[in-house]
Amino acid sequence: MTTSIQRAAQLSLKQLHYLIALHASLNFTRAADACFVTQSTLSAGIKELESTLSASLVERDRQKVLFTPLGQEVVALARRLLSDASDLMARCQTDHAPGAGQWRLGAIPTIAPFLLPPVLRALRERMPALRVLLREEPTQALLSALEAGEIDMAIIALPMDTGRLRVRPLFSEELWLVCGPEDALSKKEPPPLSKLNAEHLLLMGEGHCLSDHTLQACSPKQRQRVAESDHIEATSLATLVQMVEAGLGVSLLPEMAIKSQWLTQGRVLARPLAAPAPKREIAMVMRPTHIRQDIEDALFEIITLGRKPKAMGARRSTIKKGA
Repeated sequence: MTTSIQRAAQLSLKQLHYLIALHASLNFTRAADACFVTQSTLSAGIKELESTLSASLVERDRQKVLFTPLGQEVVALARRLLSDASDLMARCQTDHAPGAGQWRLGAIPTIAPFLLPPVLRALRERMPALRVLLREEPTQALLSALEAGEIDMAIIALPMDTGRLRVRPLFSEELWLVCGPEDALSKKEPPPLSKLNAEHLLLMGEGHCLSDHTLQACSPKQRQRVAESDHIEATSLATLVQMVEAGLGVSLLPEMAIKSQWLTQGRVLARPLAAPAPKREIAMVMRPTHIRQDIEDALFEIITLGRKPKAMGARRSTIKKGA
C-alpha cells in the first residue's frame, strides 16, 4: 500500500515549476517559453502532476486557462516548496564555500538607485567571490518573488503586509517636499504635511508604495480629497520630478533620493517638512527558511554604518536644486 510519504516522494520540483509558470501567464505557450521547454513537455508535466496528486488543478479550453480552487492552493504551496528547495541548495553551497555563491537581491524603485550602488561596492570588497543579481520591482512583485524562491532577499519600505516573511529593520527616513521654483511653497518655510493642499499633491501610480506611505501620513480629510480629485499619477520618480518642475503640483520624495544629489540636473526645490514629518521604515525581508546569515549580516552592517549622521549630513538642512 502506497503511503502519503511515498506519494510525496514522487512529486517533481520541475513539474511544480511548470505549474507556477502557467499560473503566472495563464497561457501554455508563454509558460513553456518561460521554462525553456516545449509546450507539449510543459502540458505533459502538469498532467503527470495532476495524476500524482489525484487532483484536477487546471481547467483547459481553446480560449483560456483557469485554475481550480484546489489548483490555486497547490500553487501557493508549490511556491513554498520551491523556495525551501532553493534555500537547501544555498545552504549546501555555503558549507564548502563561505562568502561565495549567488545572491539574488530585490529592491523597490525608490530605494535601488539611491541606496544600493555604494552598498554593493562595499559588499563586493568584503565578499569578492559572491555574485549578486539585482532585481528592481514594486513591493508586491518582490514579496511574491521571495515566496516563490525567485530572489533571496528584498529591501522594501514599511509599513507593508509581509505575511510569513521575516523582517529585519534597517533605518527610518523622512519624506521631503519637492516643489517647483515658482510654487508659493518655495518662498516660505514648508508647513506640516497636514496643511498641504491635497489637490496639488502629485503621487506615483498604483503599485508604488511611496504613494501609500504619502497617503498614510496625510489626514483623513486630505486622503478623501485625493480620492475625489482627478489627480495626476506618475509611473516613475523621474516623471514625478518632471511633473513638479513643470508646475503641475508638489510631491514627496525619500530623503535618500534627495541626498544622493539625484536632483542636481532639475529645477526643483527639496526641503524637509515641518514636524511631525512623514517617515518610512526601510527593512530587509527574507523567507523564514533563509540560511545565508553571513550575507544578511554583512548587508545589515554595511547599510546601517552608511547611515551614520557623519555620512548623511545634517538632518534638517535645506537643499535647493537648480534654483
